[in-house]
Amino acid sequence: MKIGFDNDKYLKMQSEHIKERIAKFGDKLYLEFGGKLFDDYHASRVLPGFAPDAKLQMLMQLSDYAEIVIVINAADIEKNKMRGDLGITYDVDVLRLRDEFQGRGLYVGSVVITHYQGQHSAEQFKAKLEKKGIRVYLHYTIEGYPANVPLIVSENGYGKNDYIETSRPLVVVTAPGPGSGKMATCLSQLYHENLRGTKAGYAKFETFPIWNIPLKHPINLAYEAATADLNDVNMIDPFHLEAYGETTVNYNRDIEIFPVLNAIFEGIYGENPYKSPTDMGVNMAGNCIMDDEACCEASRMEIIRRYYTALNKAVRDEASDTEVYKIELLMKQAKITTADRKVTVAAKERAEALGVPTAAIELADGHIITSKTSDFLGASAALLLNAIKYLAGVEHDTKLIKPEAIEPIQDLKVRYLKGRNPRLHTDEVLIALALEACHDENAKRSLEQLPNLKGCQVHTSVMLSEVDIKIYKKLGVDLTSEPIQTTRKKY
Repeated sequence: MKIGFDNDKYLKMQSEHIKERIAKFGDKLYLEFGGKLFDDYHASRVLPGFAPDAKLQMLMQLSDYAEIVIVINAADIEKNKMRGDLGITYDVDVLRLRDEFQGRGLYVGSVVITHYQGQHSAEQFKAKLEKKGIRVYLHYTIEGYPANVPLIVSENGYGKNDYIETSRPLVVVTAPGPGSGKMATCLSQLYHENLRGTKAGYAKFETFPIWNIPLKHPINLAYEAATADLNDVNMIDPFHLEAYGETTVNYNRDIEIFPVLNAIFEGIYGENPYKSPTDMGVNMAGNCIMDDEACCEASRMEIIRRYYTALNKAVRDEASDTEVYKIELLMKQAKITTADRKVTVAAKERAEALGVPTAAIELADGHIITSKTSDFLGASAALLLNAIKYLAGVEHDTKLIKPEAIEPIQDLKVRYLKGRNPRLHTDEVLIALALEACHDENAKRSLEQLPNLKGCQVHTSVMLSEVDIKIYKKLGVDLTSEPIQTTRKKY
């Protein structure tokens, strides 16, 4: 993928702005980190050149006087909400993030469960964390939020929430994903700090939407597609326009909550240091785009991928038709269709021609390779072999895994494990390939090409099994599938 973003410039500019914001406040600063703090793959896809851990790199420079608070929505625990990029639930990701942060020398002070209403699953998660010695705080749903400001900024609003005990001047509030309640957690803390006589400030580090590019820029449209399940909407910031006469982009939840933040700051300082939601941010990403067209193209492809993800979720009854419809509208705004993605077209055309499940991959050099389902291999497993053979310079007709090596595995699956599908999945074919690599040079050279699949685009003509999906994710491949199930059975 063509590089369109200057990551080094971003690190420098962003770090400087965060330090400037810290200096504006007195005793404590609550810094909301939007998006993914540790592995922002969405940003790296729509801003090619953006390092997935760029925000973490900056935070590590402040590790001596910063602590992290991880926030999770009780409703997300209840419905086992998944991180689409990693294939794990949000509650599991809380523990993963904590381990990752602490492994890098960052201090994780506590976990906050927001939107708490006595959910059984949230209670179980709280007990699990406390058993591990992790401090857990509860924040409750407030009736009329965010419109009922008098109730919110009162002892029956934020006052009912647990006060989060912190020990360092910079408190970074992050979460496994959007809609977790990070901002509300920060505002609740400002209320409690004020009661305790502590002068605390708030700032927001949100990568998207990018405030200083057009509202309907493909990068900002891709953000709406990524949060279609939350029904987030990018908007012109009316407060910023009124205060400065300048058009900037924000999103609905920040704009809706701004009167609440305004009321809280007026209670603390007598006036609000911020005149708009845009003022709250420290996002310099828009200033570091060095090839706008490269980022536009990457964002258009991301919207198409998000569309297929929503279609697949809808087939599995994990998403509503509304989510699909919203992304369809975004595609129209971006003036794109699924036909604009090369691998999608290649996989569908071959499936129509052969009448069997197929797959296609676009490699880093732009070359497209296809595969089909056979007696021995599923299309996704065959695609891996075809791709790494090409990268290793091995002739296409060369068999990396001999049929006599595959047959015993098929016999094991069907006869002993009572399976119905004798074809090898991607994990099974990679294990078989690894065994062949012990004595076959072609297999060895092909196996060594697996890291070069990272970032490649793949499309399959049917939905894949969870096993195949996980293997492709581990390889760092951007996978989409037609919303067609190969079986009607549901368990």
